[in-house]
Amino acid sequence: MKMSKEPVLESISPKHGSSLKICNYAAATNEHAPTWHFHPEMEIAYINGGSGKRHIGNHISYYNDGDLIFIGANLPHFGFTDSLTGNKSEVVIQAREEFLGEHFFDIPEMQPIRQLLQRSKQGMIFHESVRKSVGPKIEALVDLSSFEQLMSFLSILQELAATDDYSLLNVEKVILESKPQDTQRLDVIYSFVSKEFTRTIPLSEISDMVSMTEQAFSRYFRKKTGKTFTQFVNEYRLVHASKLLSERHLSITDICYASGFNNFSHFNKSFKAFTGKSPSQFRDQFKNVLDS
Repeated sequence: MKMSKEPVLESISPKHGSSLKICNYAAATNEHAPTWHFHPEMEIAYINGGSGKRHIGNHISYYNDGDLIFIGANLPHFGFTDSLTGNKSEVVIQAREEFLGEHFFDIPEMQPIRQLLQRSKQGMIFHESVRKSVGPKIEALVDLSSFEQLMSFLSILQELAATDDYSLLNVEKVILESKPQDTQRLDVIYSFVSKEFTRTIPLSEISDMVSMTEQAFSRYFRKKTGKTFTQFVNEYRLVHASKLLSERHLSITDICYASGFNNFSHFNKSFKAFTGKSPSQFRDQFKNVLDS
């Protein structure tokens, strides 16, 4: 898919009688938001299971076994699930920061949430303990009345504001207007890796694609993503391998080579370091979840 140079503005309209837009992608795939986009609304996405990619602002990383993401207003991002993610469902909550009035979060009782909203402008991921506690509450919103959704959402924000079990994804707030060149370069790099990751990609080849010397490209890529290009490609391969493992159709050896690894021992070691489980353990765990 060809990606646009600049993020596309997504128009979001809550249902009648509600200040929140809550979407439950029960078919496990949010195919509505695969493009590089932004919106004035903040967004919380709870992904139940599965493995996929986070591309939020200047940050690119991967999740395994689900995710809980908080994206502040106007922070560009891609969608987090597709037909290969392997998740059970995805619930997305979107709302304007002033959904309770322009000055509601200025009152003393709301200061922790106000600080949370400020942090979210850098992009946040919440770790496993928070995800297990808050995730089911987010899923439960779908079946509530508009008033109950509002009250429960406030409670969810309070819980997220009270925890320190999270990571910020961007070092500083992303200034949307100043990043078109970076966005275009990262789009070119990611698109190329997504097509060619099963083979060796020489640094000279990818640096030529974005009109940079190898040395300049290496510095640029590490600055923008926090990792080397080799690490990025290997992580992409490992995410792909986790998707193939969840399908249960290929042997682990075949998955190793189909994911771009040339050495089975290296694949096993890398996969365990990345996911905390061996490929066979990862597959067994996924099978147990499906059978339960």
